[in-house]
Amino acid sequence: MTGFREKCLGKSSMVGTFAAIPHPVAVEVVAQAGPDFVCIDWEHAQIGRDGVENLVRAADIHKVPAMVRVPGHAPEEIAAALDSGAAGVLVPRVSTAEQAHAVVKASRYPPQGERGVGPVRAAGYGYRIFDYLGRANAEILVAVQVETAEGLTNATEIAATDGVDVVFVGPGDLSVSLGAIGPEGAEKLGQAIGTIIEATLAAGKVAGIFCGKPEDAARWAAKGASFFILASDAMFLGAAIAAGCESARNEVRQAPVPGKSSGRSGTGH
Repeated sequence: MTGFREKCLGKSSMVGTFAAIPHPVAVEVVAQAGPDFVCIDWEHAQIGRDGVENLVRAADIHKVPAMVRVPGHAPEEIAAALDSGAAGVLVPRVSTAEQAHAVVKASRYPPQGERGVGPVRAAGYGYRIFDYLGRANAEILVAVQVETAEGLTNATEIAATDGVDVVFVGPGDLSVSLGAIGPEGAEKLGQAIGTIIEATLAAGKVAGIFCGKPEDAARWAAKGASFFILASDAMFLGAAIAAGCESARNEVRQAPVPGKSSGRSGTGH
């Protein structure tokens, strides 16, 4: 999607969400709600390779950039996501500069990388192949996810890798890898996240992070992060249903019951 990478690299605050529900209707609903982008979660959600393209297509209908979190580092998975027309990729568990470099090579056409050329959806099934080849390297966002103790140690080198646009923190996996789970590990985890963001900004790259709650985004924005994936469509759906049902219960409890007086009985004499 034209302009997505440019906005991200310009350090504009970008707030998106994961698309975890494996149906185009869910993506269309999310897209019309106004996120800056959606990230299709091929890694953890029940989304297959053949489903990724339809979810990207659903976002495209409403002109919302769709990137894809791929399952791993395999060049074939990265290529499949980009061939579907995705505006970028988010690659999990990148723990070394060598892994980050391999991600870049898989995401870019020569001479910057080694991505293979095919007449797929991104290239208009061949009708716009030369146009796509001419702009893909400049427009596709490459984000690597740092979420291990090893990745924390190598954060400076990962961020400095040529071709990496966004260094994205996965707090959940990072907390497990560091043994910083729960409230007692919050300080250690916070320091680790701060270190990754600092290394990313020092390299002139964009710092991103997953946020379960809106207030988390404000916390890390204060540290310099500007790329946020907030919860997921499934998480928002659950939270909205829970809040709506509880609100309805409260309203019902306060509603007058037919046949019962809400005031005092008797004439007052």
